[in-house]
Amino acid sequence: MSVANNLNLTRIFLTKLDSTASPDEVALLFTEDLVWNVPGDAGALPWLGKKIGRAAVSSFIRDSRTLLARENLEIRDILASDERAVIVGELKSRVIRTGKPIETPFSIVLTFAGDKIATYTMLEDSFAVSRAARTSRHAV
Repeated sequence: MSVANNLNLTRIFLTKLDSTASPDEVALLFTEDLVWNVPGDAGALPWLGKKIGRAAVSSFIRDSRTLLARENLEIRDILASDERAVIVGELKSRVIRTGKPIETPFSIVLTFAGDKIATYTMLEDSFAVSRAARTSRHAV
């Protein structure tokens, strides 16, 4: 795909993510064999770790809407090439179960296959995420 197409698909993804679009509707932007990867403490929150398939997107949206209270999301930049796009930003949310905040800069790296997103890798302060999600200080 072209830089313009990749930027456009990335913006559509962010718009749908910030809307009331259903999780399955957002997932249609991704390939059926999507490679989803959010490195971190895979037991802390259900979307952490590596998963295959667009169901990972649906689950992430559904789970994050019920497990987190989003307080702020700031997109600082979107960078794109013919092969990928990188979303750079900062987020602040609160884990509903623990009441603890997550404040972290992040980067999301997307790659594309045709007019779909083929890989999703989110890099964030995984230690902060784990500490906020775990109920015990000793669990991390």
